[in-house]
Amino acid sequence: MKEVTVYDIAKEAKVSVATVSRVLNGTAPVRDSTRARIEAIIQKHQFQPNALARSLIKKETGIIGVILPDITNPFFPEVFSGAEQEAQKTGHNFFLCNTMGNYAKESEFLTIMQEKRVDGILFMGGRINLKECDPLLVREMVEHANKIPLVLINGSLKNADLTRVVTDEYAGAVSAVKHLIELGHRDIGFIGGENHMSTTSVKIRAFRKTLRDAGLAVREEWILPDSFSVDSGRQQMENLLKLSAKPTAVMCVNDFTAIGAIKTAIEHGLKIPDDLSIVGFDDIPLAHHVIPELTTVSQQANELGRAAVQVLRQLMNKEKVKKRTSLEPQLIVRQSTAQPQ
Repeated sequence: MKEVTVYDIAKEAKVSVATVSRVLNGTAPVRDSTRARIEAIIQKHQFQPNALARSLIKKETGIIGVILPDITNPFFPEVFSGAEQEAQKTGHNFFLCNTMGNYAKESEFLTIMQEKRVDGILFMGGRINLKECDPLLVREMVEHANKIPLVLINGSLKNADLTRVVTDEYAGAVSAVKHLIELGHRDIGFIGGENHMSTTSVKIRAFRKTLRDAGLAVREEWILPDSFSVDSGRQQMENLLKLSAKPTAVMCVNDFTAIGAIKTAIEHGLKIPDDLSIVGFDDIPLAHHVIPELTTVSQQANELGRAAVQVLRQLMNKEKVKKRTSLEPQLIVRQSTAQPQ
């Protein structure tokens, strides 16, 4: 049996597709007799417009594309959850793409989203977190943003002038280091993060400046970037504990590295926070389930997702939008930090 389309409804009712559209969406007045005839035909065929039909009628699909680098990292699902809650207000659904940090996959997904005519795109991680991004990758993003409303979350691209929604990571790192200094720590290290990533460089820059502003020494041998994983935190804590002079407190690039660092420190007989204070970053759900519960900096991931959809909705409605929307991070003090013994 042939599937009935909006065109079939229009033909049988002897009206235009635009008139059927007005009846389906209530976008403009339709004569009562015409509306009754169209509604009777719709009822007869039990017609439900599919996504393609809606896109032809309303010039939109009701779908928002989301590109993120690692679905297993709890931070990104938390952002997505906030975005999903906000998008429900307008009935939007999501097309979720996980790139695993592969820039070629990012390009592939951007093309697919254009082909599927998504209404807008939220982009997290990957190329937008590089200190120096390939100009070809930047140009590709700009070209897509010129065709589809696009919002970057917690990232940027030089010379691209794209719309961004971010948490102030610099301010977050400053608050973490100041917390340790206010507790009385004078010997503070830094663990984790990749040097070519902007999120690492921003935090290390804030770390160094906050120490210097407080008149404290920056010990370069105590700054140990590597990656963003639990294993990285474990390995770099191992390296830190091998040094003859050791810090009394450590800031970590994220909560994963902080959890790894805590595990290794405890295995070496240290008590957290009596012997060593540790601060994370992100406030992932696991942060308050580990022992000791982790002091960390919340990026307000859920609110970040909500704000991103709000800004994207403005772009989709062709409203005027600020190029940068910034959320303030929040220091969450728990059990992993204390005064030095």
